[in-house]
Formats: sequence, C-alpha cells, structure tokens
Amino acid sequence: MRDPLLCFIADVGPKLLKISKQVVADPRPVGGSLFRVYRDTRFSRDKRPYKTYAGMTFRHVDGKDVQAPGLYLHVEPGRIFMAAGIWHGASETLGQIRDAIVAQPAHWKQVRASRAFRLDESQNGLKRAPRGCDPEHVHVEDLKRKSFTSSVTFTQQQACASDFPSRFARVCRQRSPLMAFLADAVGLPW
Repeated sequence: MRDPLLCFIADVGPKLLKISKQVVADPRPVGGSLFRVYRDTRFSRDKRPYKTYAGMTFRHVDGKDVQAPGLYLHVEPGRIFMAAGIWHGASETLGQIRDAIVAQPAHWKQVRASRAFRLDESQNGLKRAPRGCDPEHVHVEDLKRKSFTSSVTFTQQQACASDFPSRFARVCRQRSPLMAFLADAVGLPW
C-alpha cells in the first residue's frame, strides 16, 4: 500500500509547485508527506496497531516552525477526501486570521464568495464572538470559527483513475485564494 501512495506524492508534487512554491510534497517513506501507518494506542480503547486509512499532508514550507495552511489527502475504502486550510488553529493563529478578516472584510468576502469552493461548516465554533471582536461584524460567523478549511470528497473510482494527481491538483488550485489569505494572515508567503 505504501509504494503507490509514495508514487502519488512524487507525481502530484510538481503540479502543486505550479500552484505555490511554498507547498512541500515529500515522497520520502519516513519523515515525508505520508503519515505513518501505526496508531498511537496509549490512550485509546481500540488497541489495533494499524490505521485503516492513509493520510498525506502537503504542508507549507514553513509549516514545521509555525502553524501554516496546508493540504491534506485522506484515503480509505469508501471515504476519500482532500482538505485545504488550517484545521483547529492555535489561539495565536486564529487571532491572526480573525484580525485579517476584520482588517480586510472586502477581501475576505471575495475569498468567501468563490464559486470554486465553499468553506466547511464549523461544527465546533465559538458560541459568541471572540473577545475583542464586534458581535455585529458582517463576518461574525467566520470570526467564531476554530477551523478555516475547505474540503471535497472523491469517489473510489476517481481516486483509482490515472488522472487522479491532476484532478487532486485542480481541486487544490481552486482553494488557492483561501490558502493565500490564510498564509498572508499568519505572515507567510503563498
């Protein structure tokens, strides 16, 4: 199972670099874009040693030093999806994104209004506007978010097709305005 995933990472890497020079697609078997297959069972009731899915992350080049937007691909039988953005951001990161939304409401509205993608509905957002934010702000619902992500699902047939690296890259390119806004908000190039 590992070798085809590493080949996918190697194939999609150049396509992602055309979207942004900041995206890292590392096909190394250890320490690269592919998540390990072993589960951390220390605090889990489920003691199965292996994951039932494969995960790949295509992080921002500065993503090891700071929280940065990234791309993710999840593959398991019957459930294949990609996600882009920042998931469960740290308090400081969320503050930077919220400040950018408040400072650039028109730009955020433009990102938000894209027909190419939609932001995922946050299941665990704040109940009230964050401290220091106007509860009447035009984007108050976005200011309550704890994650700024957009995702899309694929069928198993699509994921097994020879054009999947190009399809995946196309979906990533559509989310580039979100990625650029988030990167700029946290002070990183995109």
